[in-house]
Amino acid sequence: MNEIRVLIVEDDADWLRGLSAYLGAEPDISVIACASTSEEAERAIRELEYDVVLMDIMLADEVAGIGLARQVLLSGSAKVLMLTSMELKELMLDSFRAGAIDYLIKSDFEKIPAAIRSAHADLSPISAAAAAQMREEFKRLAQLEQRYKKKELQEKITPSELQVLEMIDRGLSQSAIADKLVVSLRTIKVHVGHILKKLGGGSSKDAARKAREMGLFDEEKENS
Repeated sequence: MNEIRVLIVEDDADWLRGLSAYLGAEPDISVIACASTSEEAERAIRELEYDVVLMDIMLADEVAGIGLARQVLLSGSAKVLMLTSMELKELMLDSFRAGAIDYLIKSDFEKIPAAIRSAHADLSPISAAAAAQMREEFKRLAQLEQRYKKKELQEKITPSELQVLEMIDRGLSQSAIADKLVVSLRTIKVHVGHILKKLGGGSSKDAARKAREMGLFDEEKENS
């Protein structure tokens, strides 16, 4: 059985010794080198042959691991597993952008051997902690996009058009809306034509549904 060659980048001497000994007891894992500074890590990345890098995200109180992970990605096919004691979403996302395939919390050290094997076999599911943070970030981005689209629609639709849309959404016909607003049916048809040009959709009902889903009617109620 071929051993998985592991390079450890870690500046905590006690943790480094413990982790090296822990992984050394695994029959299929070989710790080929350890680096405790950015300079040592850069040299090891350039000069050694390895399959997996365990990369401490913080070196000498600096977020050096992300840049080093990027160097690993550019230098070959080795996989990078980030090691940290901090579950910071920003650092986690930056790590994945740099090419890391997982983000492991040091207190879960017993999971590291399995993570190394999965990484080497290209089977790495991300850890539960990383997955939770990624879901939160995707949720934040989705909410940000929703707010942007809502603002964009608010700038396109006039108050009168929004009023007509809200009534369409409640099921009123164009004739009923004209009577309720005391305007001509032609005026309502003009409003609907403008709405469809601005929002798209095959019908006024489609446009009204889109406005409701974006929360535009809630805004109108708050201001009324």
